[in-house]
Amino acid sequence: MSGTGAPQSPRLVTPGSGAVPTLLKAALPSIPVVGSLPGVRKGPASSFSGLTFTRPPVTVERAHVEAYAEVCGFPSKDTAPLTYPHMLAFPLHMAIMTEPSFPAPAIGTVHLENAVTGHRPVAVGESLTVTTSVGAPRPHPKGTVYEFVAEARVGEELVWESTSTYLRRGRGDADAPSGSSFPDTSPNGTVWRLPGDLGRRYAAVSGDHNPIHLYPWTAKALGFPRQIAHGMWSLARCVAAIENRLPDAVRVDAAFKKPILLPGSVELGTRVLDDGIAFALTNPRSGAPHVVGRSTAL
Repeated sequence: MSGTGAPQSPRLVTPGSGAVPTLLKAALPSIPVVGSLPGVRKGPASSFSGLTFTRPPVTVERAHVEAYAEVCGFPSKDTAPLTYPHMLAFPLHMAIMTEPSFPAPAIGTVHLENAVTGHRPVAVGESLTVTTSVGAPRPHPKGTVYEFVAEARVGEELVWESTSTYLRRGRGDADAPSGSSFPDTSPNGTVWRLPGDLGRRYAAVSGDHNPIHLYPWTAKALGFPRQIAHGMWSLARCVAAIENRLPDAVRVDAAFKKPILLPGSVELGTRVLDDGIAFALTNPRSGAPHVVGRSTAL
């Protein structure tokens, strides 16, 4: 779909390798005066109906999978971790967010929730065609939300999909849904101590170089006391912890709560459900939640 409401075929995007040009495009709309220039100025949310981008088929490469697995805590296998295809969809997220017709600037947009569905394991060496779509915005009590739906196919077979929900803070609707609810868990004594360079390490494999994740000074410039962990890293780390108990066909839903400051520590909690596993990452001292989620067998 186009930003003006007329249906179109998905736009083909070949992701580049440079982080700086992408960050520049993401930041320009938030800069006073510059953000109002033609080609940079964002279109109004009221006229945005959606966009669909796709990328040429991409091979799941062992070296990249192993680098991702190492930083997220997964074992080395001949199949990719459940959350890995997000690495292939994320460049499409950024391509959409940096389009002038997309109403919300990428910098300052908050990742609220993520749902990941694996219909079967994706093998190293398989070639995936990845498409990402976003529709019209929806109201939220704290602003406006956009849902990015990604699909990965091997030929015509849908093997993986996800929905990433992003919030643009602003005037909200008190009567709008505030998000998903999740089962309670109790901390199980597993505490992970996270180094200060975790955000930079994850950025190196994910391509997500948002300044809030990199250094204290870049995070402080955007309102954080110091750098914070990527939400998708925290979800991946939880999935890695329960990976050996997940079926081949599974859905994992999660909500991102309070940021994880780096360096720092988090405590894992899990609880077995009738059809899956509930999980959470909390602050070991205060018990404040960072991530809450659950798996559901398909």
